[in-house]
Amino acid sequence: MSSITVDGARLYVEEEGAGEPVILLHGLGSSARDWFKQVPHLADRYRVITLDLRGHGRSDKPEEPYSIAQFARDVAVVLRQLDAWPAHVVGLSMGGMVAMQLATDAPELVRSLVVVNSAVDVRPQTLHDVWFYLSRRFAVKLLGMRRVGKIIANKLFVRPDQEDLRSEFVERWAKNDPEAYVRTVDAIMGWTVQDRLDRVTMPALLVSSEHDYTPISEKNLAVAQMPNAELAVVDDARHALPVEKPDAFNAILDDFLQRVESDEPTRSETDEDPGPRVTAGASARNSLR
Repeated sequence: MSSITVDGARLYVEEEGAGEPVILLHGLGSSARDWFKQVPHLADRYRVITLDLRGHGRSDKPEEPYSIAQFARDVAVVLRQLDAWPAHVVGLSMGGMVAMQLATDAPELVRSLVVVNSAVDVRPQTLHDVWFYLSRRFAVKLLGMRRVGKIIANKLFVRPDQEDLRSEFVERWAKNDPEAYVRTVDAIMGWTVQDRLDRVTMPALLVSSEHDYTPISEKNLAVAQMPNAELAVVDDARHALPVEKPDAFNAILDDFLQRVESDEPTRSETDEDPGPRVTAGASARNSLR
């Protein structure tokens, strides 16, 4: 455990294992603890880095506006200070947005990119989109973090045998600072990297659950705009994929990282038609967790 200060905010950072660096970025309202099924799995082959983004978990929660660009800068400084670059960057939901921002702002830091159940453009397009964001904001202020956590947990973990996951999620969610959470919601609103996807030239994998918030069709469109990207889909899974189905997710991640490190030619290098590639499962706009 260590802490690294970026622009006045102390960020909580953990490392485990040795080898090529892999950094894991959590989603909105969560923390590095999201990756408890991935860290030990990866640490026997990689140097695994996790951090709580500003406003989250054990990191500072400055009383100032947040932005996805600031989160990406935080990650960039952490990687540079730890001399852990270029890194395999893995991001879930909002963490996927941060990973995409980092890949376009500082591509030299990113060996490969894995974006899980996320989106490349969350600008509100309809009144429904606007209401989704505003309702999440108001719900936190009116109901409190614990009650909102229960609502979200029931959507993420729907099976009767997932009661332990629901309970654990609610307990962690209730510890969020509500003001920091709202500032993070505001940071997500209006974010996009849509017009910079062609700059994401490193090997990239988009992973989607079948029942994620964002449809597979949108992820296919994003993959098609990146020169060296592919898509993996996990059947019968929802937004919190690394927690809900860790074995399936870990297998997809292992395969991708091994191919990147072996420099195996990608589809775009070997096929005449470099279309999106589905690597797992069968047939996944809101990306807030």
